[in-house]
Amino acid sequence: MTVPAPASDGLPARVRIHEVGARDGLQNEKATVPTEVKAEFVRRLAGAGLTTIEATSFVHPKWVPQLADAEALFPQVADLPVDLPVLVPNERGLDRALALGARRVAVFASATESFAKANLNRTVDEALAMFDPVVGRAKADGVHVRGYLSMCFGDPWEGPVPVAQVVRVCRALIDLGCDELSLGDTIGVATPGHVQALLLALNEAGVPTGTLGVHFHDTYGQALANTLTALRHGVTTVDASAGGLGGCPYARSATGNLATEDLVWMLRGLGIDTGVDLGRLVATSAWMADHLGRPSPSRTVRALSHKEQ
Repeated sequence: MTVPAPASDGLPARVRIHEVGARDGLQNEKATVPTEVKAEFVRRLAGAGLTTIEATSFVHPKWVPQLADAEALFPQVADLPVDLPVLVPNERGLDRALALGARRVAVFASATESFAKANLNRTVDEALAMFDPVVGRAKADGVHVRGYLSMCFGDPWEGPVPVAQVVRVCRALIDLGCDELSLGDTIGVATPGHVQALLLALNEAGVPTGTLGVHFHDTYGQALANTLTALRHGVTTVDASAGGLGGCPYARSATGNLATEDLVWMLRGLGIDTGVDLGRLVATSAWMADHLGRPSPSRTVRALSHKEQ
């Protein structure tokens, strides 16, 4: 086991993990996961100490069949003492979420035209126009709004994405009224230097570091290195998925998200507080892996589960 060390210079004392396993992690599963299993997953994640757990998505069932049970799921977990953000693609999705009492929502934009077309069947600017009333209505109702931005570093159709292009869309989302932005490395091609360059450019464009979270995929094994770079820049919100579940249904080259357990293992070794009980989290991911019928992709889950056998 690692021995917790004092927080290193230039690193935050605490990191908030934005857990995406129940939504982003499960949305790609071909076999339907029963609503009761999803609800138990969220409850176990909360029991492990995670305080922000993305519960589901109010998209049309045609587009993401796995999350067609949002109306059934959300009431089963709404009483948990944690933040439960939900994805809303448009005003109809917002209506559905608000009707169930959701107080944190997220919109999902793209930094590239190709992915905006594939994911939303709109141009980047058309998608922003669609989100304008969603964000406006949510804010008027006192609801916290997160703006996801995908393809911040590379796009499977367009290749490397210019930093200025990402900054423009980030600035637009902030101007719409988003409280927080999540910078997505959707296909996992980012490297630490690219991460640092984007964060500096965002600051220069007037986007404060405190409004930013990072969302890395581990396609090239860079997710933890990229996360550490973001932390050194002052970012304190990191997206991760329990057990390393997930990818992206509209980008086949997108592999799994950064595993929450791998993130917690690294942060513990740096003396950074997360409030997460790693043992309970590992047990939760192993439990879900059993339900999905395959081993967890998380190295930490595999290592610690093996030790317990």
